[in-house]
Amino acid sequence: MLIKQKEFVSKTLIVLSVFLAFISTSCKENLMQNTDPAYLNEIEQWHAKRIENLKKENSWLNLVGLFWLKPGVNKFGSAEGNDIVFPEKAPDYIGTFTLKDSVVTIKVLPGVKVFFNNLEVREMVMQNDLTGNQTTLSHDSFKWFIIKRGDRYGVRLRDLDAPLLKEFKGIERFPVNKDWQIEAAFVSYNPPKKIMVPNILGDSDEEVVTGKLVFKIENKEFRLDPIDSGDRLFLIFGDETNGESTYGAGRFLYTDKQDSTGKVIIDFNKAYNPPCVFTKYATCPLPPEQNRLEIKITAGEKLFGKGR
Repeated sequence: MLIKQKEFVSKTLIVLSVFLAFISTSCKENLMQNTDPAYLNEIEQWHAKRIENLKKENSWLNLVGLFWLKPGVNKFGSAEGNDIVFPEKAPDYIGTFTLKDSVVTIKVLPGVKVFFNNLEVREMVMQNDLTGNQTTLSHDSFKWFIIKRGDRYGVRLRDLDAPLLKEFKGIERFPVNKDWQIEAAFVSYNPPKKIMVPNILGDSDEEVVTGKLVFKIENKEFRLDPIDSGDRLFLIFGDETNGESTYGAGRFLYTDKQDSTGKVIIDFNKAYNPPCVFTKYATCPLPPEQNRLEIKITAGEKLFGKGR
């Protein structure tokens, strides 16, 4: 009797396993049923380019420091007594940054080799990232430049041999599903609307929005305010996957601008993580309140690592 019970349990488990496998396969097929090969190839190429860009010298993966400057002299190097402490493989004392009247000047100590465009630097004024003529300096595998955020000036530091860059294996994504390529209508604001976009530092930037994107998912209407980024529209959005399968502070997405009929294609399969997912040294914008969607957008990139 006991043997028969064991056989029954064994057969039941086998049937259950087959059933679960069937359900899993069916779900995957359902996710892909509206994804033709050409479209799938387009998304895969987009994602490959995204990964390639993340591995470049100017990517977010090699950021290893962000140091806000105080007015006056700021000593820097790897020694603990400096105002700005670089990673320990840097020289103990490299020099000083002096912030005076919105101007940042660097002075390098004798015996330390710092370069600008392959020329050795002793002293120079550094242009910040918002000037369009940013000054980037280097020493061994380190590169640094000045950023301006509000009234603050900071030193952003890269290490081209950063561990995260070497360990990076890619980003997990939701299955590609063409159902998440949504047609939206661009509805102009007359006059254009000013919105405040918060960032992860607690600051806010004013942006002018010329119109909203109106679209439907599962017969429910949604709206997003896009930022004009020149030749494209930039979306900072949140949804109900945030904090679970995606980054808690939302994701980014670019679209082409509206055509002559006002149509815009929002492809959520191209939704991607903001840089703050990879490093605590980025200063990411956050979704404005009206861009938080009350729906799960199960498309695009999932959370990378622990969200850092």
